[in-house]
Amino acid sequence: MTNYKEITAEILAIGDELLYGQIIDTNSHWISQELDKIGVRVVRRTTVGDNRDSMMAAFEDAEKRADIILMTGGLGPTNDDLTKPLLAEYFNCSIELVPEALEAVRTFFEKRGRELTELNRLQAHLPTKCTYVPNEVGTAPGMWFEENGKVWMSMPGVPHEMKKLMNDFVIPKIKSLYPLPIIYHKVIKTVGIGESWLADVIKDWEKNLPEHIKLAYLPSLGQVRLRLTAFGDDYDELQADVETVIDQVKPLIDKYIYGYNHESLEESIGRLLKQANKKVALAESCSGGYISHLITSIPGSSKYFQGTLVPYHNQFKNEILDVEAEILKKHGAVSEETIIQMAENIRTMFGADYGLASSGIAGPDGGWKEKPVGTVWIACAYEGKTVSKKLQLTHDRMLNIQLTAVAALNLLRLCILGKTE
Repeated sequence: MTNYKEITAEILAIGDELLYGQIIDTNSHWISQELDKIGVRVVRRTTVGDNRDSMMAAFEDAEKRADIILMTGGLGPTNDDLTKPLLAEYFNCSIELVPEALEAVRTFFEKRGRELTELNRLQAHLPTKCTYVPNEVGTAPGMWFEENGKVWMSMPGVPHEMKKLMNDFVIPKIKSLYPLPIIYHKVIKTVGIGESWLADVIKDWEKNLPEHIKLAYLPSLGQVRLRLTAFGDDYDELQADVETVIDQVKPLIDKYIYGYNHESLEESIGRLLKQANKKVALAESCSGGYISHLITSIPGSSKYFQGTLVPYHNQFKNEILDVEAEILKKHGAVSEETIIQMAENIRTMFGADYGLASSGIAGPDGGWKEKPVGTVWIACAYEGKTVSKKLQLTHDRMLNIQLTAVAALNLLRLCILGKTE
């Protein structure tokens, strides 16, 4: 039997500057992560401008949805900062001077050799129904409300001030109020299979997951993350339960799994190459060195990365990379014949165990009927054999470069593992 109930939260980020795109809301992302760590499930994150009707509607909606409402922004002393007066209106109370808050603001300015103005004194006037929460690193206090079985916390939008209040007051307070579950996540990272195909392969496994384990599909460029989330009151048991269901699904999708949790595809490649004591070299045309950039972004990549050439023009594919002129003339740069020679020659030139190559039409121009924009060839040469693959991608140049990188790295991964068949 569990001794907890699910506790939910909504995060309200307040400020026109967020809606205008002048400031990125990193606060809500950070708060979500911290709440997840203590077992509080965020059900919604809302951004609302400095507008009375919008804010009051957001307060009302949040109260219906969540047990905990956490707000950031709108606490300055100027007329456009509406959070404090609107919370007083929402909770039907007055705003009065809090002597302790005034002393804190006075001390804050004195320590910095600045005068306490009448406008700054307004920071110490708070709704009478709130609990004053000192802000040790700023002038706008936090305000904690407990009304109608719900708790509310209003915090400054300045990230370091908000984080200080969260760590020192909000998180401990929530933990003292509620018997919270443990939430355990583990992410399976897959590549080389689309979301719908993956869902079809694992549908029976998904259907039989235990009730306390939920699955989410998180697709990205050429990849799909499977997030398993377990709820309970014993961390070790949850971890064991998740590992059990992962062991059950691995035989179905082992070829596509490259890592877990935060491991990137390029980190996985580096790990495999180091384990095998092998090295790789690249010849990149349409990807312009982007694949090499990903590989070398990993610390310690000098142990397995030999180098790269970017022979963007046919002249240099021939003169530097030694691709036969006749091959280029007859088949073109974007062809299986050319990409095979690129992969094999770069492997030899750089003394690598694996030669990885890309050549294609990234766009938005340059395609034709037989080879439209988005046509890309990749190849990996190793141990006397070369595996090549044709990709038909999009009309977006940067997207094509990124998708080519994912496909090429996955091809290298499969070659290292001997799973190319």
